[in-house]
Amino acid sequence: MSTIASPKRESHVTAAKVVLTILKYALLLLFTAIALVPFIWMLSSSLKTSTDVFSIPMKWIPDTFHWENYTQIWQKVPLLTYFENTTYVAIIVTIMQILTSSFAAYAFAKMQFKGRDFLFMCYIGTIAVPWQVYMVPQFIMMRSIGLYDTIWSLVVLQSFSAFGVFLMRQFYLGIPGELSEAARIDGLNEYGIWARIILPLAKPAIATLAIFTFVNTWNDYMGPMIYLTSDLNKTIQVGLRRFIQAFSADYNLIMAASLCSLIPVSIVFLCLQKYFIEGIATTGLKG
Repeated sequence: MSTIASPKRESHVTAAKVVLTILKYALLLLFTAIALVPFIWMLSSSLKTSTDVFSIPMKWIPDTFHWENYTQIWQKVPLLTYFENTTYVAIIVTIMQILTSSFAAYAFAKMQFKGRDFLFMCYIGTIAVPWQVYMVPQFIMMRSIGLYDTIWSLVVLQSFSAFGVFLMRQFYLGIPGELSEAARIDGLNEYGIWARIILPLAKPAIATLAIFTFVNTWNDYMGPMIYLTSDLNKTIQVGLRRFIQAFSADYNLIMAASLCSLIPVSIVFLCLQKYFIEGIATTGLKG
């Protein structure tokens, strides 16, 4: 015997769903506002004088906008050189990691050879090894081959990533194997299958890896601090530290320099966010 829900009950259910949806969006807006508060404070402080940054009561909107703060920071220290070095390293490392990780991931996901799974587990196991364990041997190696105090030491050390291989392999496993088999029947070798079939289908995973790699390389502090000593070779994070040490009382200039350092990372994320979300949602799904 079927029961028919009364219109009154249906209206109550609909109203409850609407209220629940409103509460969810309200919480999301609240958390978003909390996350944005530090950046809004940085922006506000960068447009004030150093004496007004910690004024009480706090003014989120300055009475006078001091745009000259953004011109002074380039004159205090060679920030432009730091930006150029960091951009150069970040772009090259990102390209190299995409190439090496996607190529190795194809072998681990789509090719059959003896010891494949064991080799993959050993390689992925290196993720669990702290960098401090092999930091000294890496330094000795870079110095012995003449790459100390050159940005190429950072490029060589960061061009290979076990995490990148794992990320790309998990995405490759979701690509049907029939595509590779059909390409082999048509005469394509493994290099052609990787370049013409697999790589074009892996745009979400590539975008995800590109964002992670670019952000990590751009924000890296310990690597440049250890391997770079010349002022002309330093990256933006080390340069910001030097800027803070030299002008520790000028919080307005520090905030302006910090905001400028966030611009490239923000641009990369905004350009790739569509593929990034898709890559996070689909990586690891098989079938």
